[in-house]
Formats: sequence, C-alpha cells, structure tokens
Amino acid sequence: MWGNPRLLNAAAGFLVGLAALAFGAAGAYWLLHSPLFPVRAIELRTVPVQASRAEVQATLAHVGRGNFFAAPIDELRAALERLPWVRRAAVRRVWPDGLEVSIEEQLPLARWAAGGLVNRQGERFAGEASAELPLFSGPAGSEAELARRYARFSQLVAILGSPIERLRLSERLAWEVKLADGLELKLGRDAEAAEAKLERFVAAYQANQLMPLGTVVDLRYPNGFAMRVKG
Repeated sequence: MWGNPRLLNAAAGFLVGLAALAFGAAGAYWLLHSPLFPVRAIELRTVPVQASRAEVQATLAHVGRGNFFAAPIDELRAALERLPWVRRAAVRRVWPDGLEVSIEEQLPLARWAAGGLVNRQGERFAGEASAELPLFSGPAGSEAELARRYARFSQLVAILGSPIERLRLSERLAWEVKLADGLELKLGRDAEAAEAKLERFVAAYQANQLMPLGTVVDLRYPNGFAMRVKG
C-alpha cells in the first residue's frame, strides 16, 4: 500500500473529507447552540382580529425563543395553528436576530349543530361567533359538502329575499333547507337534482307568490312539488 501512490492519494482524500465533515458538524453544532446568536425580535405582521392577541403573544413568547439558527419555527407554526381562530401560520427567520410571523385567521361561514363553527373553506373549528350565522347540521366529515351546497343554494334562493337560516344533511343524506322567513324546503338525496328542483320552485314561487310564511315544500317529486302550510 505504501508504495502505491494511487491508494495513498485515495486514503489522503478520504481523511481530508472526513476531517472536513467533522469540522462542518462541529461548526453547525456551535451555530445551533451558541449564545452569540439569540432571537431578539419577533415581528407579527398580521394584526389579530378574531384571534386572541394575548394568546398569540403568549405563544410567541413561549415557543419563539433561543438561538437564531435553532429557533423551532415548525413548532412555533404548529403552536399558533392550534389556537382556535388561527387557520394557517407562517414563520421565517430574518437575519440577523429576528423571526417574522404571519397568520391567516378563520373566516366563519356557519355554526355547526354539534358545536363549533365552519369556515369558508368548509373546515370545522372550535370557536364562538357573535354575528348571526346559518346553522349547518350533518354527519361528521360532511362540513365541506355543506359549505359547497350552501353557496349554491344561497344563489338560487337569493331572489326570494330571505337568506338560508338552516341547512341540514340527514343521516340518510337527504338535504333540507330552512329560510329565515320560515319556509322549509325538502330537497331529497340527489344534491345535483335538488338544485334543478330548487330553481324550478323559485320560478313558480315568483310567478304565483302564493306561498305564505311557514310553508313546508316537498321538492322530492320528479315533475313538481307538494306544499303543506303550517296551521
């Protein structure tokens, strides 16, 4: 081996590479643990509206500490997203000693009958709203589908002048709509067909204007609908 220049060069290269790797690891460890690079400032670029400012600041103070290079930005992001009114959070390092934080707050679309709220993306979250919101009810996991149908059904009934107060998807996957003026609409299980039936009903409603408040309308028929006036 000692008389083989090729093997000697290869061994020397290996040792040099090993030393460089060791020095690199030692340097990285020093950067990650050095007190010379503390996080001194955390900038919250989003002003909380629904989220508790105190909870956000407490989370930043508790998690966003330590060395600049070792700051647990993923942990901080996850901690912020666990707050009730925070939907998404983004955290990035700002040289030489800062963190920059942005949050996306929940935008409530409806109340969920079993508790909590549903946002505009059809996601359920823990929270309470003082504003008047429609009530959604349905099987677990159907929040996104209710949010989609609510948008479409709202467009179809808008001309009636009364917003949707309640949207229900039963355990048998049948759709029911109640408007703020008391009008109840039974749409059946086929959501796509329900839209066409609802559109047809709205046209008849406009043409006749004979539906008193409190009417229950059964739209599950293929070519018409039945009405039941309460009382």
